Amino acid sequence: MDFKLMLTTFSMIFLAELGDKTQVATFCLSADCESSRISVFIGSAVALVISAFIATVLGEAVSRFVPQTYIKLAAGAFFIIFGVWTSYAAIRSIFIS
Repeated sequence: MDFKLMLTTFSMIFLAELGDKTQVATFCLSADCESSRISVFIGSAVALVISAFIATVLGEAVSRFVPQTYIKLAAGAFFIIFGVWTSYAAIRSIFIS
């Protein structure tokens, strides 16, 4: 097992997940369900594990057919497009509301 890679992955995913919509949804669910917060924790933890598993399996499968450079370019383009779209929506909501 590559512990350096594991620590890097943990750090990047942990920082990326802080304050994202998944964490906010979990926060809201646990605030709303006082009697079963452990159920919210287990449900959200299992969902994150399964989504990470799917991403890992798909990433490995795609990397067999698509060169890593193209995957990085596509991921970068996706994040840029999503960032521009999100910024546009935020700016539009400020001036329209």
